[in-house]
Amino acid sequence: MPTKRVMVGGVAVGGGAPVSVQSMTTEKTGCVEACAAQILRLQEAGCDIVRVAVSDEEDARALPLVKARVRVPIVADIHFSPRLAVMAVEGGADKLRINPGNIGGEKEIALVADCVKAHHIPVRVGANTGSIEPHFLKEYGRSARALVESALYNVNILEKHGVEDIVISVKASDVPLTVEAYELLSKRTDYPLHVGVTEAGTERAGLIKSSCGIGALLLCGIGDTIRVSLTADPVREVYAGHDILRACGLEQEFVEVVSCPTCGRCRYDCMALADKVSARVHNVRKKCKVAVMGCVVNGPGEAKECDLGIAGGQEYCVIFEKGKENVRVPAREAEQAFFARLEELLR
Repeated sequence: MPTKRVMVGGVAVGGGAPVSVQSMTTEKTGCVEACAAQILRLQEAGCDIVRVAVSDEEDARALPLVKARVRVPIVADIHFSPRLAVMAVEGGADKLRINPGNIGGEKEIALVADCVKAHHIPVRVGANTGSIEPHFLKEYGRSARALVESALYNVNILEKHGVEDIVISVKASDVPLTVEAYELLSKRTDYPLHVGVTEAGTERAGLIKSSCGIGALLLCGIGDTIRVSLTADPVREVYAGHDILRACGLEQEFVEVVSCPTCGRCRYDCMALADKVSARVHNVRKKCKVAVMGCVVNGPGEAKECDLGIAGGQEYCVIFEKGKENVRVPAREAEQAFFARLEELLR
């Protein structure tokens, strides 16, 4: 189902806008310099939207100071305190992440709703398996249906108070459950969907689970903004998010690096070269394709599809440009020669 569009600062979410990549800081928001420095690293890595925890008044008062030091939109993550939500919005938050079920009663929810409407910012309602209301758990168990009903129940509370700019998430650490929940939710609402697998784990496990869950949904056309949740440096979340978008064909302006897994025929350090090339081009916004191949069996064929490629042997390596053999160089000089050609390509 096509989704509505909301604006998070200058970033459009939903309504056919490109899928945006989010992350969340691990520094305390009240530590202004450290928090801003981390956001700048996320910004440099390509993060589109950054969420920060607002857990006390110190964090709320620091929010405008942090925001003044960065360019990306800031989402204030609030639980339990309508007063902190209001402080964050008045301090310049571009979006709120709340759970109406733990903000308070009708009076408190109405206070927050009036504030976000006055400042014209959206709200994300997030349901996960740890926050499903008891009556939904009793009726549906720990299921996709329970997640969706919980999320829509809380959305209805905000709608009752006139809030229309809403983003929804329904996350679990269980990948099939997450996918099922978003598939069900996408049929029930046209609000933009924030997609992710929560508590996915440390970097390796989290990357696999997030790629399976987020990738499966994006390939079905579900998801307007994503967060890859990793127990790791949040910059790694941003890199992973863009890699998932690229793998799903949703991001085009990047340097694609194809490389073979190598085998016993490989006689030069193809693995190390592939790693170095990938690191060099990761943040380059240019549509082109580079191949780093281990030998001359498959290398020339794969390189035909690339702007630049290399295939190796024990004595020499062959560098290809636009699918044609351009030069042969001794294996010991291959890396330097290939990087010289790569820098020319990236100009």
